[in-house]
Amino acid sequence: MTDDLSQYRPNVGVVLFHPDGRVWYGRRAGTPGPHNWQFPQGGVDEGEDYEAAARRELYEEAGVTSAELLAKSIEWITYAFPADYGGTKQARGWLGQKQKWFAFRFTGDESEIDLEAHEEIEFDAWRWAPLEDAPNLVIPFKRAAYEQVVALFAPLVV
Repeated sequence: MTDDLSQYRPNVGVVLFHPDGRVWYGRRAGTPGPHNWQFPQGGVDEGEDYEAAARRELYEEAGVTSAELLAKSIEWITYAFPADYGGTKQARGWLGQKQKWFAFRFTGDESEIDLEAHEEIEFDAWRWAPLEDAPNLVIPFKRAAYEQVVALFAPLVV
């Protein structure tokens, strides 16, 4: 990949930590296979603050608002779309995604988690699991990015 990220869609990703150190994974709705678990993520609106975008995505995809900021990435973490990737309407016209990642600690009750909080359902199931599981759960073209996220936020695991 080149250093020119202008063709990469600005995006945020969220790792939501349970107080016991596990993290939240959502299973992509309508996506078969073993590599369909991931963290909440999504595009950044024009002029939107990155932390605000991360909180918005966390709410839209998981229904969660009770979260305190623990850490965030400074540098972009990127991944490219595979050549044969059909993807979503948002992916069209972009070579991949450049992401700012945020780690939050969940401070609410699990009854707050609502996968139908937004009209676009991203996940059809969720679970808590170890952070280090992430690269093996996500779709392979995102694996290297998830390895970077795990390395970045591993010190937060209790």
